[in-house]
Amino acid sequence: MKAKSIKGKSPGEIRTALTESMRDGYRPTIAVVFISIQQDRKTVCDMLSQQGIDVLGATSCGEFINGYQSEGEIAVLLMDLSRDAYAILFEAIGDRTLQEASGELAKASLQKFSNPALILCSTGMNKKGEFFDGVTLVHSIEKTIGPHRIFYGGMAGDDMTLTGTFVFVHGKETDFGMVALVLDADKITIHGMAMTGWKRLGISRKVTKSAGKLLYSIDDKPAVEMYLKYLGKGEKAEDRDFNLLSELAFNYPFIIERDKSGETLIKSPLSIDHEENALVMDMEMKEGEIFWFSVPPDFEIVQKIIDEATEVKSASEGDADALLVFSCAGRAPALGPLVTLENEGLAEVWNSPMAGFFTYGEFGRAKNGRQHFHSTACCWVALKEK
Repeated sequence: MKAKSIKGKSPGEIRTALTESMRDGYRPTIAVVFISIQQDRKTVCDMLSQQGIDVLGATSCGEFINGYQSEGEIAVLLMDLSRDAYAILFEAIGDRTLQEASGELAKASLQKFSNPALILCSTGMNKKGEFFDGVTLVHSIEKTIGPHRIFYGGMAGDDMTLTGTFVFVHGKETDFGMVALVLDADKITIHGMAMTGWKRLGISRKVTKSAGKLLYSIDDKPAVEMYLKYLGKGEKAEDRDFNLLSELAFNYPFIIERDKSGETLIKSPLSIDHEENALVMDMEMKEGEIFWFSVPPDFEIVQKIIDEATEVKSASEGDADALLVFSCAGRAPALGPLVTLENEGLAEVWNSPMAGFFTYGEFGRAKNGRQHFHSTACCWVALKEK
């Protein structure tokens, strides 16, 4: 398989880049498109389809390819995969439950191939302002295809506007659903990993009152007061103009141990519900759950991710044909310029064309871990045709 990554600030620039990429006779069969909600995704899909290229895409909170990172633009990974090695699935949930829709997608993948692996993108937030339940999605798919199957991906973004995200194929899109590139794992080798890198601070804490995504108390103290005081922002507890998401949440999430293996889960406070005097979390924190506050990220986070990727590559004894990266939208403000080093470092490790986007959540396996939904993670997947 040969892959090429292209980018553009408009559909016209994508058309020019596509034409240039095919000038040497290259004929891609599939395009993975990461695109800002500001852009005309229908025009881009039509353009690719007219060239006989299948399309799978998601809206973004920023997008990148080798040597270039943007906001409000378009990034595309082109691949000339044999059409008997992949299939594209689209599931708009509609009136069904998420469990039903994700189960149907998983069943369809097993019908396509006896040994499927998935590149999975879901919506992140719909136009009603409702966040997608990534935990249920992962559990439902894993239940159907089995815990030994591999899938990686991320939730669509909307340039951090929280106005609505979309996933799409040519001719169809949804603000509440999933798309999947199903690969025949007997023909395509897949390596991947999801990592966060945040480190614990101080002693462990305990959730003492919660309800759904509302966190009321930590160690029997008001959660809002305790979290802000720990960050030196105690005076902001009553300030309704204070934006917790942009000011603190991505830099100082909570760290939870999943199990005795040491694998961790990151959960982030998104906002303050002043009427309830509670933190609004991105994922539910159950009463009795033990967690730690975290310290700000540094270069060691980036180096750790690159080192782990290098170790995986060494064990695989070869480069990749293509690389996809799903990086949490919170990593960009938290890591600053380091997030570019992270993405570029992964592309250099695998020595392959790369495309990725900043997401509202990530799907993947930690090292030696199970399949999970992640927050604030960098999730990468390297593909190579056998």
